[in-house]
Amino acid sequence: MARVGILGGTFNPPHIAHLVCAQEARAQLGLDRVVLMPVHTPPHKEVVADPGAAVRLALCQAAAEGDPGLEVSALEVDRGGPSWTVDTLRAIHARAPGDELTFIVGGDQAQGLPTWRAPAEILERAVLAVAEREGILREDVRARLEDLAPEDRLVFFDMPRIDISSSQLRRRVAAGRPIRHLVPERVAELIAERGLYRTPTPATLTPMEASPHDRS
Repeated sequence: MARVGILGGTFNPPHIAHLVCAQEARAQLGLDRVVLMPVHTPPHKEVVADPGAAVRLALCQAAAEGDPGLEVSALEVDRGGPSWTVDTLRAIHARAPGDELTFIVGGDQAQGLPTWRAPAEILERAVLAVAEREGILREDVRARLEDLAPEDRLVFFDMPRIDISSSQLRRRVAAGRPIRHLVPERVAELIAERGLYRTPTPATLTPMEASPHDRS
């Protein structure tokens, strides 16, 4: 049996805030590994400047290179269609029924959990781990989920403040500005090699995109 963290999102592109989130969840919650789970299609939003799910998967694989505690899953990409969290957790349980799952979210996503598909089943199949950030208090999250999440199905961990988002990185690439040190080196190389994100995109997303979840 393994204690496995699931960190989902569009990862368009993956960056250091995603990796720090995975690292801190693993260290603070005693997880054996964290799995990056790029979505195929977020259920309720468009992926801006999407290079395609297969490309985002490749970027995640590049980001995870050399980190023995970090893995990448193609489950949602291979399945296609909207990436509903409850369907993903069902599939993981079917493949590895003995594993203990922890689903990692930001505070804003945690507060939105009651609107997700089958939220009670999500909490039956996985502990919800909330990355604490400035602006969203632990007490607010607990109050929002008090009728849904038993105390043992909701945990918190500290997340250093890193004001970087995938939307900011796409705009930097489009403007010809460097992204070195903001993403893993191999991710930067793939973005350059494939000519990704060179077309400017609207500045419609906020730094909260550094929280890695775009799902329900």
